[in-house]
Amino acid sequence: MKIAIQNGTIVNNNEKFKANVLIEGDRIVKITSDEIEADVKIDASGKFIMPGLIDMHVHFRDPGYEYKDDIISGSQAAVAGGVTTCLCMANTNPVNDNASITREMIRKARECGLIDLMPIAAISKGLGGKELVEMGDLIEAGAVAFSDDGLPVSSSSVMRAALEYSKMFGSFCISHSEDCSLCRQGVMHEGKVSAILGLKGMAREKEEIAVSRDMLLAKLTNAHIHIAHVSSEYSLKIIEMGRKEGINITCEVTPHHFSFSDDDILQNAYDANFKMSPPLREISDIKAIREALKSGLVDVIATDHAPHHNDEKIVEFDRAPFGIIGLQTLVPLTLKLVKEGVISLERMVELTSANAAKMLNLKDKGRIAEGMLADIAVIDPDIEYIYDEKINRSKSINSPLFGKNLKGAAVVTIKSGKIVYKFGE
Repeated sequence: MKIAIQNGTIVNNNEKFKANVLIEGDRIVKITSDEIEADVKIDASGKFIMPGLIDMHVHFRDPGYEYKDDIISGSQAAVAGGVTTCLCMANTNPVNDNASITREMIRKARECGLIDLMPIAAISKGLGGKELVEMGDLIEAGAVAFSDDGLPVSSSSVMRAALEYSKMFGSFCISHSEDCSLCRQGVMHEGKVSAILGLKGMAREKEEIAVSRDMLLAKLTNAHIHIAHVSSEYSLKIIEMGRKEGINITCEVTPHHFSFSDDDILQNAYDANFKMSPPLREISDIKAIREALKSGLVDVIATDHAPHHNDEKIVEFDRAPFGIIGLQTLVPLTLKLVKEGVISLERMVELTSANAAKMLNLKDKGRIAEGMLADIAVIDPDIEYIYDEKINRSKSINSPLFGKNLKGAAVVTIKSGKIVYKFGE
């Protein structure tokens, strides 16, 4: 089977140009301006041909909470968002802290055949923060990194050991940076808006303290620490300082943290779909995140796709769980940054696939070029649609954008040379 993508603009992290792409088997075999013959032809006029997006932070809730999403529905939501590779967090039930769970997650994803699923294993057994997992076994089973995510490791000694062992296995740790002793049962960012609403707030320092600690532990161990979903202006300053000093620290931001502020909670009548962890910060933090996206300080945009059932979210704000879905809103929110002049299209590719491929040593992903794996997202920047139940592929609808008009989407997604999604079908 040969597939040709014609008349589109190829976008890589360092170039964009008009050309036709020929796919044969699971590979890109030719890029040319000449007419090409194929069994299937896709007209990409006015569209961008980008590497399949790599999302370094998702929750598919499988095993244990399949009523929110499972590996199949999560994979369907991913390809509908142009995402062909997902790194799944370990806070499943049972926790992904052993090789059998890791292998089962990968097996199920392969059987589904839509994406490459790369599990992030827990750092500690049962996310208990005390006893390290068997990292070697988990790496051998297919885990690519380690994180206790929503239950961050509070012991500096345990985190130091985790960094030392992960380095030994050529991997890295991901920090959900949160000093939980400062959470104080907070449900949103601590500031003027939380005071107006009468909701308990969480100081941004709880994140900044944890970023500082884990960066210093990376300095101590000379290991790689990746900071998940950075939300605070000062966290970015700390990361910048560490980067300048040669510490092996990388970071990600989410579309919701560069798109919304705590003021949106005020404007949207306590809508729990604006409740996430870390919480939405202030306008000054959004400006800092956008500047860091522009400057190159941020390595990756990740969704933190966190599905929750409607019954769990339609409750009082302080009783609702943290998190929103994001796989299918990644492209429109990131394209909005491009349209506003914050980042270029090439930088969008760097943030959504190229840098993640480099970090994960995925040598045949993250670029549209001859010989690379045919993981491709054809992006229409101008398509307008309502993000509703006809579009949504997740089992959950916990997004503040649900029912809203969006612009820009993946209209065709190709995984390993097979068309796995077409917009509207």
